[in-house]
Amino acid sequence: MLIYLLAIESEEERSKFEQLYFQYRGLMYHVAMRILNNPHSAEDAVHQAFLSIIENLKKISEVQCPKTRSYIVIIVERKAIDIIRANSKIVDIDFEDTIAGISIPLPGDSGVADAMAVLPARYREILLLHYDNGFNTKEIAKMLSMKRGSVQKLLWRAKDSLRKQIEKEDDPN
Repeated sequence: MLIYLLAIESEEERSKFEQLYFQYRGLMYHVAMRILNNPHSAEDAVHQAFLSIIENLKKISEVQCPKTRSYIVIIVERKAIDIIRANSKIVDIDFEDTIAGISIPLPGDSGVADAMAVLPARYREILLLHYDNGFNTKEIAKMLSMKRGSVQKLLWRAKDSLRKQIEKEDDPN
């Protein structure tokens, strides 16, 4: 953890990072292991996720809140996927759709939460990063190691899919 703290300038941000580290490191490792099934690779994914979190530490307002938890889970999942891509010569394009992603409790009111829950994890994640966490497409592209145009296209597809799902739920037939 000392290495991470050296990368942070202000004492306030160091304190926030320490809280994040102790609060979420176990969850991050669990998420990475679920995807990678390799302890060393999972540790690498967690390390890379912490480096990404340090770069965006100013965007995290509260340490213990669902918004922060979802952001951290998304980042560690993406870093784990990047490790799989780096270690694999042939990438299965549908791989990301098989990842469970962030679990969303269903309120049962046939609202936006219900529609979000049936979206692929990739769509849920991009919508949450953009609309819930407030990251712009440039920031998301950097976090997820994607091109900005790819993030914009993915965001557009996610919104379109969400709109269709809501319309489908509203349709009485």
